[in-house]
Order: sequence, then C-alpha cells, then structure tokens
Amino acid sequence: MAELHTNPMAKSQGRSTEEGLKLSLAQMMLTKKSPEQLIEGSKKHALKKTLSTMDLTILGIGAIIGAGIFTIAGVAAVGTAITPGAGPGLILSFIVAGIACALAALSYAEFASMIPVAGSVYTYTFASLGEIFAWCVGWVLAIGYTISCIAVAHGWSGYLMKFIKGFTFLPDWLTHPPVWLVNDYFSAIKVLGDHGLNPATAIPHLGPIPICLDLPAILIIAAITAILIKGTQESTKAATLMVMLKVGVILLFVGIGAFYVKPANWTPFLPNGLEGVLAGAVTVFFAYIGFDAISTAAEEAKNPEKSLPIATITSLAVCTLVYIAVVAVLTGMVPINQIDIKAPIAAAMSSVGMSWIAGFISIGAIAGLTSVLLVMQLGTSRILFAMSRDKLIPKKLAKIHPEFGTPYLITLVLGGICMVGSLFIDIAQAAQLCSMSILTAFTLISFEILVLRVKRPDLHRPFKVPFAIITCPLAMLACSGLIWTNPIQTKVMYLACLAVGLIIYFSYVNVRKTDLEKEMLKAHKFRVNDLLQSRQAGTMEESETQIKV
Repeated sequence: MAELHTNPMAKSQGRSTEEGLKLSLAQMMLTKKSPEQLIEGSKKHALKKTLSTMDLTILGIGAIIGAGIFTIAGVAAVGTAITPGAGPGLILSFIVAGIACALAALSYAEFASMIPVAGSVYTYTFASLGEIFAWCVGWVLAIGYTISCIAVAHGWSGYLMKFIKGFTFLPDWLTHPPVWLVNDYFSAIKVLGDHGLNPATAIPHLGPIPICLDLPAILIIAAITAILIKGTQESTKAATLMVMLKVGVILLFVGIGAFYVKPANWTPFLPNGLEGVLAGAVTVFFAYIGFDAISTAAEEAKNPEKSLPIATITSLAVCTLVYIAVVAVLTGMVPINQIDIKAPIAAAMSSVGMSWIAGFISIGAIAGLTSVLLVMQLGTSRILFAMSRDKLIPKKLAKIHPEFGTPYLITLVLGGICMVGSLFIDIAQAAQLCSMSILTAFTLISFEILVLRVKRPDLHRPFKVPFAIITCPLAMLACSGLIWTNPIQTKVMYLACLAVGLIIYFSYVNVRKTDLEKEMLKAHKFRVNDLLQSRQAGTMEESETQIKV
C-alpha cells in the first residue's frame, strides 16, 4: 500500500477511487453477497460441524411433530366461530398443506445444498435479492420464530400442569397453583373472568404492576437455552430422545385406537365441502412449521450438500404420513361434534376407557412440545447469528463460545427475550403471526430459486428443484393463497412488525454504509497494491535481462 502514497498520481487516483466507491442509499439497500462470499465469510466465525443426516432428520421431525398434531388437529376438524371445520376431510387438509410445504421444501433443499451457511432463507435472500430484502426476511423470521417459542412454551406449561394434576398424592400447592403463577397476564385475566373472579384482586400487584408469570414456561425456556449453549450435538441428542418418545406415543395411539374406529363416524366425509378442507389446510399449516429449521443448521452439518436435501424431504414425508394416520383414527373414534379441541388425542382415548393411555399421550405431548421449542430456538439463534455476522445487528453478538463452539451471546439474549415475552404474549395470536412469517419465507425462497437460475446458472447445485419453472410458481401461488386467508388482525400485526424492522434498519444504515465503503476501499487498495508490486517485479526482471545482455 506504500506504493500508492509515494506516487502523486497514485494519491490522486486514490482520492478519485474513494469518491468512486461512495455508495448511494439505493446501492446500499440492494447490495448482494455472492454464494462464494457467504461461504467464505462463514469460515471466519465457523460453527462446529457435528450434525449427520440422521441428526438433521431428527431435528426436522422434532420441530414438525409437536403443537400441531396434539392441539391444532381438534380445532381444524371441529372448526371455530369464524372458520368451518374440515371434519374427517381433515385428512385432505393435511395433504393440501403438506403439498404446499413440499413444494417450498424442494427450494430449501436446493439452496441449502448450494449455500450451506447458517441463516436459512435470510442468507439465501441476501445472495439473490439484496440486503434490504434480506433484512426484512431475517427480521420477520426472527420475530415469528421467537413468538413461536413463546407460544410453544405456554403450551408446554399447560400440558405439564394437566399431567401433574393426575397425581392425587402430590400437595395441593403443586397440583393447583395460583392462576397468576402458571399463566401469562392476558390468559390469567381470561381464566379468572371465566370463573367469576375479579382479576384486579386475584392477581397480586407490586404497586401498579401486576405480578403474573407462567413459571413452567420460563423454566423450560431457561433449560432449552442452557442446552443450546452447551452445543448443537447435545441439542440433537436431547431431541432424539424426545422424538422417539412422542413418535412412540403417537404410534401407540394409532395402533390401539384403530380397533375403536367406527366407519360411521367418517360420514359425511366433507361436512362443509371444499371450503372446510381449505380452511382446515390453513389451520393445520402451523403443524408443518419446523422443517425449514433444518436449513438454519446447515453450517453445522458434516456433509451439507448430501444431508440437507435428504433430511428436509424425509422429515416432511414422515410427518405427513404420521398426521394422516392420526387424523384418520381420531375422526373414526370420536364423532366430530364430540372431539375435544384442546387435547383431542388424549380425550379420544379417555372416551373409550383408556385413561392410562391418555396419560402416556400427555407425556408424549410434553416431549413433543419440548423438541419443537428446542429446534425453534435453535433456528432463531442461527438466523440472528447470520445477521450479526453480516453486521446488520451488533457484530459482538456473533461471538462463538471458545469451548462449545456455539453463538452463546445470541442464545442468551434470545432466551431472555422469550422469558420476558412469555409474561404477556397470547398463544393464539403468536401462532398466527408465526405462520404468516413462515409463509412469507416460503414464497420468497421459491422466487429466489428462479432468480439465481437466471443470474447464476454456473453455480454448483448438488440438488436441483425438478421442473423449477413449474414447481416454484406453484409453491409461490400455494403459499400466497394461505397468506391471503389469514385474519385481518394477523396481517396488521405482521405489517406492524415489518415496519418496526424497517425503522431499525434505516436508523442503522448510515453506519453500515460507512463500514461497507471502507471495506470496498480497503479491498480496492489491496488489489492496486498487488498490481503495482507485480509491475515493479516485471520491470526489475526486464532490467536484469538488459544488464545481462
């Protein structure tokens, strides 16, 4: 670099270069990172590569099978005040939702094998559309996943308390704790109101502040945070045990429940016609959220090019078959108007005198929700890790633990946010908002496959979406249709979250712009320096040759 300063012309060129490398706001917003840059950048803050194909598949199954099958199935079959029930046709609803996810899963598989870097669709968007779009996607996904963690933690708390109440020998303070100690604030108000109690007097206050916390939810979030800090491989070991338990419980339900199926309960198969099937598909879509979490752990896969596509497709296929079997048995055992919308599977076994199996199902539900929480929190931390590494949020958060090789600062911060959020965020709205953010990601990633097929046909693609010109538009259409059917309240909340993210982005953009200009100038000077050195070396060789002659 010294050569640039010893030559007056070089100084002038340096000043003109600095001016030439100034970025406009539009250029900044549309700055892209090539797949090669993303892969190279991941090596500077590398995560340990410990995950096999089986580990990733278990992560996917662990994330997918959980809250959806244990709770959402009942609501989708029976319906609500504003949505018609699918009835036994819920089998078709799961197939429709599964097809929409499968179309998007193919795009995830191609991207994950092509760019095996932490961050999932955020990273892929940075490579294909640019920084502003990547920020929006990363922000919305992080919000959606975080709120989903809170929702699942509340569900875990509810199942745990139901399970504990079955042990009559336990003390009353444990089986029937105060409402304000096992519910978020808004849920506690509803529960107390339903029992004719005044929340203002039933909930203790510290001055004007009500003391209301879901203690079991906070404790499980703390435990999951500790597991994730310890290491991803330890996380998958824990997920493996929980997946085996909940899948075993589900198989027990299907195997025994099949003997109590009455074909008459399947008539009429479509009580609300196609409208009920489509409404059910929108509702049960939440049951499929999770397979994309596989791609967030891409950087920690031993052989990402091979493992990620196999794990993504396999986990989705296995879970779809499990869902179809469970719904077929559930709707065959219990008439539609008698299905329990809160705990449909456990209640179905109790209705035929199998209460002891209902207890096992509660255990499976607790295990299922635990594994979902683990994988969701893992996925959120890896998205934030990728954003921190790209300096879109404070870079210090990307610090890797020297012993465990995990992004422990981000994991700690995320755990704290989930604990605080569990104090006041309602589970129903959380689930809807999470679905909205994931559907957005599914739509974008299918579009981005087509963009990179045109702009970068030279990229190595170990896995390619078959018939992408047809498959990707179909995925975009299916996911966009599901987005459109969401309630207006969810759409407003989604847009509000997006607006907050854009405010944060534009308030930080000048700092990012200056840093990027410095990086570009530094890289340019190094290239000029190398060129001058090579020219000097060539001149010296030429002089030596002339002297010899």
